[in-house]
Order: sequence, then C-alpha cells, then structure tokens
Amino acid sequence: MKKIIALLLVITLTNILTVTAQMENSNQNSDLQPIFSWRNIDGVDYTTSVKDQRPVPTCEAYALVAAIETLIQYQVGYPFDCDLSETHLFFYPGGTADWGVNVTDAANYLIDHGVPDEGCFPDPHRPYDFPFESLDGWEERTVKITEWGWVENNVEDIKQALVEYGPLTICMLTRNDFFSYRSGIYTPRGQVQSGHVITITGYNDITRCWEIKNTGGEDWGEDGYIRVSYDADTPEHPFFWPFYGGTGIMYIDGIYGNFMPDVPKIQIKTPELHHTYLFGLKLPTILKNLPIQAAAPRIIGRMTVKVQASNTQRVEFYCDGELMLTDDQEPYEWQLDTNFGLHTIETYAYNQYNISKDIVDIFVMF
Repeated sequence: MKKIIALLLVITLTNILTVTAQMENSNQNSDLQPIFSWRNIDGVDYTTSVKDQRPVPTCEAYALVAAIETLIQYQVGYPFDCDLSETHLFFYPGGTADWGVNVTDAANYLIDHGVPDEGCFPDPHRPYDFPFESLDGWEERTVKITEWGWVENNVEDIKQALVEYGPLTICMLTRNDFFSYRSGIYTPRGQVQSGHVITITGYNDITRCWEIKNTGGEDWGEDGYIRVSYDADTPEHPFFWPFYGGTGIMYIDGIYGNFMPDVPKIQIKTPELHHTYLFGLKLPTILKNLPIQAAAPRIIGRMTVKVQASNTQRVEFYCDGELMLTDDQEPYEWQLDTNFGLHTIETYAYNQYNISKDIVDIFVMF
C-alpha cells in the first residue's frame, strides 16, 4: 500500500514539474501573461455573441467578422452588441454556396470596401446562391481595415499576435471527432472530413490550450466555443492548414470607419431558425431529412411573427415581397396566415434617417 502511495506521489510530482516546465518554456523570453482572453480584458468581455452559419459554408466571413466586431467594441471601450453583415462579406468578394469564399479575397475586400452592419444585408441562411444586394447607402455604414497578414505557426507567435492584433482568423482541418465535441481540451484524431475557418480568442498556458470561437451556435461545444490543445497541430495530425496560402493563421489590423451608425436595429425573434412551430409553440426541428429548405422554420397552424427593434419609428412586415402590415408601436408583431409552401418574411425598420432589415425563409406545412 505504501509503495502504491509513493508511486502516486511520484507521478503527481512529475506531472506538476512537467506542467511547470512547459509554462516556463512557453513564457521564455516573453512578457506575456500565462492566461489571456478577449472574453476577459480586465473583467470585460469584448467578444460578440456566438452565431450560427448553418447550412451555408460562410465560415470565412463569419470568422473575420467575429474578429472585427471584438476589435470594434474594444476600440469603442465597451460592448454594445456590435453586429456586422457576414453575408455581405461573403457574397461581395465572390463567395458561393457551393464552396465558400477565399479568406484572402474577403480580407482584401475589407481593405478596399469594408463591411456594413447586419441591417444592410442580414443572412437568410439559404443553401444556394441568390441575387444579392445590400441596402442603398451601405457604403456609409462600413468598417474597414488597413492591413492583414499571416502569423507564424508556433505557440509563441500566435500568442503574441492574439495580444497585439486581436482575435485571429484560422484555417483548420476538421476531423470526425470535431463535430461531436462537447467539452474539454480537444486534440484532433481520426479522418479528415473537410476544412473550416474559425476564430482564436485566447490562450491558456496552464492548461496549454487555445480558446476558439466556432460558428455552430451556442448549443455546440462549450457555449459555442472549443478549447484546442497546443499539441493539436502535429505533422501526423495537423490542425492549422494553409488553404489560402501563408500559414492559415491570419491577423487583421487598423480598423476604422462607422463603428456605431445611427441606424435602426431589427431582428426577427420569432420564428427562429432550426425550429418547428406548432400553433405558435416552439419546438426543436427533429425530422431534418424532409425535402424542406435547411434551417427554415417549419410552421404548423397560425402563429405570430415577433420582432425586436430599437432606434426605430416604424416597422414594415412583408411576405413574399408584399407589404402585409405597418406597425408604429411596440411590440412589433404580425399574425402570420399564409398557405402551404416556402415563403420569405422580410421586416424593415425605419428611423428619421436610415433603414435596416431582417429576413427569414419559412416553410408552412399547414
């Protein structure tokens, strides 16, 4: 029994010394703190909410926007629910629903043109290409960057870039176990399935892992995040992958523009994507293999379309391009009553100077 206890003590001491050595080696010739996260800068979380890109391969745009939104809120000095248009940054630089957008093309577009707020071009989450155009005047509502570049693929350079530049956009290889991740520190194994682009927001030398924001919604992983081991990227099982050149680890720098435009904000709260509504009762969509547009809410019976809007004087509700209701008082609601099939609900919010919109495709079952 004493031998077992002694052995356990030796193993524990060895583990402590190993972690200590790793931390000392990691911080060698570096003034970086052992833990850093853009979710906790002096107690303030400068990141924005976790979004859900499904079912379109728009990850490049979503990852870049996640980084920019964080930097905007940090530069402003406080979180204010910054929300930029991933769909604009996806389609305008040449993205397609078949394969995505080249992340370097999107970064160059940010230099030349910038990205407007979400109200100019909300994401309809359609798994196909469609005619697109942001609202008139979007050019006056943009945020731009002055430069972007690649970060060397080693722990110290990535950490330094995170602190110096902000969240990093990374290209990664996804394997079978990535999709089933729930919690803990992830070290990839298994067969490569595809490529993906996500955002590093922090690091932890004590647990030796990266803090990474995904685009699969808050129900995925650890509230939408994943912790990835420093040792995830090896010659045998690479994690970072240079799909678009360089190292596949991108920084952006020099953000400027209209951070807080005086525009209405509007969001369709009900119906919600990936849900089924039974006479207004919200349920998770279960039968996902039916020939119904992916992500589109399924409607059974009558229900109320509900909108959250601010800095707004009136809201217009459209169904398939036809004006159904103008509402100038909260709560902004419209009683949906339409026939079987796929329909598009659009809502427009107006104030004295500007207009914003939101959109959702729905499938009415009966």
